[in-house]
Amino acid sequence: MGMRDKKRNQKRVLARRTAVPRPGEGKDFLPLEGGPGKKLRKVQQPEEPENTATVVYIGHVPHGFYEDEMKGFFKQFGDIKRLRIARNRKTGKSKHYGFIEFENPAVAKVVADEMNNYLLFERTLQVALVEPEKVHPKLWKGVRRGFIPVDRVAIERKRHNKDKTVAEHKKMVEGIVKRDGKRRKRIKAAGIDYECPALIGSIQPSAKKIKFDEA
Repeated sequence: MGMRDKKRNQKRVLARRTAVPRPGEGKDFLPLEGGPGKKLRKVQQPEEPENTATVVYIGHVPHGFYEDEMKGFFKQFGDIKRLRIARNRKTGKSKHYGFIEFENPAVAKVVADEMNNYLLFERTLQVALVEPEKVHPKLWKGVRRGFIPVDRVAIERKRHNKDKTVAEHKKMVEGIVKRDGKRRKRIKAAGIDYECPALIGSIQPSAKKIKFDEA
């Protein structure tokens, strides 16, 4: 290669370096084979909606993990406003699910993200946020006074021991006499020679209506 060829190549390199870029080419353009460069479109990711939910649903609650235990465990995440465990109205036993309301929505989201599928006492917790529009209006009714089980025994005792009217007493005695008659028939039909003891007591006479003569 002669001196002329070397100088010619140097001029070509300098011309390429100082050349003005063609329309459609630049930092934001990638040249493609067989055609001019095309501008890359920036894909805008959708913004996540702001979280306003403060109520968290907790399912698969293990036995023995009740209000005091649940509050003591979850208060490590943040301040708890209210807490409720679903219970049977008659027996008072836990239904193994509940709800917690936190003061801060960010804390509720952290609890839902971190405690979901958490293994606790051989139970896998199911934790999820409850949107404000899905919270039942009676969810927190009576939560301040706590759960008070209904004393069914006391109610039945009061009903049994209350003073009966003449009509109620008559109906009760008639039922006793009717059942005793059926029992005697079954014993006789079975061929058993047994004399049943007589019933003690009788039906009280109903109150008589007194009619006064008009003066």
